[in-house]
Amino acid sequence: MHFQRKLQQLFKSLAQPLIAVLLGILTGALAISLVGESIWETYKVMWDGAFGNFYFVTATLARSTPIILVGLGLALAFRAGVFNMGAEGQMVLGAVSAALAALYVPGSGIIKMVVAIIAGFLAGGLWSLLAGWMETRFKVQLLISTLLLNYVAVLFAGYLVSEPFQDKTGSAALAQTPMIDKTAWLPKLFPGMSIHMGFILALTCAVILFIILRFTSAGYEVSMLGKNPFFAEFGGINRTKVLLYSMFFSGGIAGLAGSVEVLGSQYRYIDGALTVPGYAWTGLMAALLANSNPLGTVMASIMLAALQTGAMGMERNTEVPLEIASVIQGVLILFVTAKITLSWWKAKKKAGDLHGTV
Repeated sequence: MHFQRKLQQLFKSLAQPLIAVLLGILTGALAISLVGESIWETYKVMWDGAFGNFYFVTATLARSTPIILVGLGLALAFRAGVFNMGAEGQMVLGAVSAALAALYVPGSGIIKMVVAIIAGFLAGGLWSLLAGWMETRFKVQLLISTLLLNYVAVLFAGYLVSEPFQDKTGSAALAQTPMIDKTAWLPKLFPGMSIHMGFILALTCAVILFIILRFTSAGYEVSMLGKNPFFAEFGGINRTKVLLYSMFFSGGIAGLAGSVEVLGSQYRYIDGALTVPGYAWTGLMAALLANSNPLGTVMASIMLAALQTGAMGMERNTEVPLEIASVIQGVLILFVTAKITLSWWKAKKKAGDLHGTV
């Protein structure tokens, strides 16, 4: 019976994101037919653009790397019942901190790389911890503070690379740092391909987070706080401590997303290079689609990255616009929102029924 129940839970957790993807594909097919293109051919081109050959596969996995890390950070926060909406700011501060550490910390390339990764993690973690501290100290709601702190972080990083740390060697005078030394770059997994060691780091984080949440007392405390905070506190779990730890590590993992992009793809911090692609909000969608499961978040992130890279190939080779991918993502967001709303309504109805019986 126990195995059968586990199997049912696994099927349920897999069925929800699959239904969401199916609805997104059907909606995309409707939009493609309105444009007047062949649905089958368009989706074939989209698939080839994401997985058509080894180069496209590695490009998709490279794009998924920051999405995975952001998604993992948010998944940890959501499992603790914490509404961390500040992944964008945490990622950006992690990125600019990693770039400055790699540029100005003395030592060999490997030392610069390690220090840059640690600096990115700490910057994202401490920025997230600030919001958690304001929640516990002044009752400032995390949903509001983390959202607003995004603007502060992005604008502050923009100032840093527009004034004191701007690369003034080129004629364009762009808002960016100087180029990081090649010895501090994250190594590529395959010569000539865009995928780098950051992808392995992201997978490692997913496995570690899964093990912690599933098999450790700290993971149990996080899960219990997220499922039933009143019962968790009654059982002796320190809500403040778990919330602050969860916020720190959640922001730290988001900061890692920025670090690996700087060290593995861009080799400098460029203002807007992380915010324009929407990595943070795609990572949020991946975490919600996977119901905050770390391994499921990896799969959802790769799927969403494939949707984006495939849409680029579709726009190059067909008359279908890139915005079709946005239509599909919009349907996914609607599905996730509907699922959350339904869960909230059921919980409220159940609480009302219990109150009525009492």
